[in-house]
Amino acid sequence: MGHLDHAAFGWLTPVLSCAMACVGAALGLRCTVRALDATGRARRNWLLTAASAIGSGIWTMHFVAMLGFGVTGTDIRYDVPLTVLGLVVAMAVVGVGMLAVGHGGRDRTRSLLVGGLTTGVGVASMHYLGMAALRLHGQIRYDPLLVGLSVLIAVVAATAALWAALHIHAPAAVAFASLVMGAAVSSMHYTGMLAVSVEVAPSGAALPGATVMQFVFPLAVGLGSYLFVTAAFVALSPTAGERAAYASAGRPAEPDDPPVDLAPRGSRPAEAARTRTRTY
Repeated sequence: MGHLDHAAFGWLTPVLSCAMACVGAALGLRCTVRALDATGRARRNWLLTAASAIGSGIWTMHFVAMLGFGVTGTDIRYDVPLTVLGLVVAMAVVGVGMLAVGHGGRDRTRSLLVGGLTTGVGVASMHYLGMAALRLHGQIRYDPLLVGLSVLIAVVAATAALWAALHIHAPAAVAFASLVMGAAVSSMHYTGMLAVSVEVAPSGAALPGATVMQFVFPLAVGLGSYLFVTAAFVALSPTAGERAAYASAGRPAEPDDPPVDLAPRGSRPAEAARTRTRTY
């Protein structure tokens, strides 16, 4: 059995990966709050933005954490198509969960359960697709009990995050919920990694795929940049309340509003005549 190292760079990769998960969760929750205040196409667009933020944050968390992963006795490569598929699955399944919650109508409880289950399974699927993309000299085995626990953590974390998006609007509360979700998603990742064992079969043959620095690291940096750009977009976009205030400030006068006389005093004919009468 090969020795597995989950933190080759110390606490750097676990802390940074958790931070990326928290950023993605914060953006997703803020976008969901905006979506619930909108209607029609605007609501759909905000929900899709939320899905892309959460999906990108989770995927980036996974592979930033994998920067610190190593197995004694073998190199590690990543299958590029499977790695990209994990990102697509994360965004797509989280998007389905978000749309289920955002367009759930009056039955919010059912929508929340469906959305949480779908999103949680999507998060777990992304993780295990990422693990399936590993290429090394040996065979990877999983502990079924820990795999099931990691999926359960993902579902609970996703459901809690969606509940927070539906019921918590204050920025401070959203920030706290984002920290909880980021920590939960990271816990799911490391629980899934504890389920892994590797039986190394030493070989001098070249491994297919790309190294973590050749492909995964640049893509993770790109997605991290996308998250920060999305954060700026959300911060600068006016809320529904601000748009309503702008609209009311610029509305035309109503028919029942009294007219405003802008002419100087004494310039109208009737006033001028009264002024001359008083003078004589």
